[in-house]
Amino acid sequence: MISDADGSSKIILTEPTGSTAEVLLFGGQVTSWKNARREELLYMSNKSVRKSPKGIRGGIPMCFPQIGNLGLLEQHGFARNRLWSVDKDPSPFSSATNQSTVDLITKSTEEDLKTWPHRFELRLRISVSAGKLSLVPRVRNVDSKAFSFMFALRNYFSVSDISEVRVEGLETLDYLDNLQQGDRFTEQADAITFDGEIDRVYLSTPTKIAIIDHEKKRTIVLRKEGMVDAVVWNPWDKKAKALPDIADDDYKTMLCVDSAAVETHIVLKPFEEWKGRQELSTVSSSYCSGQLDPRKVLHGLS
Repeated sequence: MISDADGSSKIILTEPTGSTAEVLLFGGQVTSWKNARREELLYMSNKSVRKSPKGIRGGIPMCFPQIGNLGLLEQHGFARNRLWSVDKDPSPFSSATNQSTVDLITKSTEEDLKTWPHRFELRLRISVSAGKLSLVPRVRNVDSKAFSFMFALRNYFSVSDISEVRVEGLETLDYLDNLQQGDRFTEQADAITFDGEIDRVYLSTPTKIAIIDHEKKRTIVLRKEGMVDAVVWNPWDKKAKALPDIADDDYKTMLCVDSAAVETHIVLKPFEEWKGRQELSTVSSSYCSGQLDPRKVLHGLS
């Protein structure tokens, strides 16, 4: 654990082959994930201000207990805007060898209860291993009554050129289009490509999604459990210029593909616990020349 120049506390995870991850205690947020070749795989805005109560644009922030403005709380809820702590007594569950792990925790405060009257414990296990980054969030109801919540891990991926990126695994699915007042549509394309602003919630998605970056000849594979939806977002030029914490041209080199539970809220009875899981991995891909068929990545074919 080290302190940044601005005084914030940061945890650096490293594993034997050279992959690294950096995690801020503010927001419990992953702000960097590099492979063994020291290539940065996540996008971070250099215009973000890392101070409460504003969330940090980039990396992997957590949305809890609401997503976007789909509720009465602040945008994306409060979990990303608070100081987390290292969990001194994490629950034991299996960990792979040759990985570096940190367990973080935050709990409901009296201030939270004024706007969201439910007592909870929120934990996050972050692990980096060779070519992989995994996040295991857990929400525990420590209240005497049931509550429901939305949840998302917002993945800001660094890409070479958004117009050269495609997302596979979401074809034929229904989605809610936030640019059309949340109306429901069905994806008609054989892959998602980008030529303008997009803000969609894909519903009942598979456990694997592939983000194929033609120019970098790299595919990022997103595997998820417990979060059945997926949000795809890029602000494009006009929205980027309207957002104060993103540079005008940054939309060209970033893409959000999120693991999420949006349409059907997660319900916890008293003292019940929900656990999700997300694993990001990279595949060296020469997709353009046909050396890697992304469908093999998605469906586990050799």
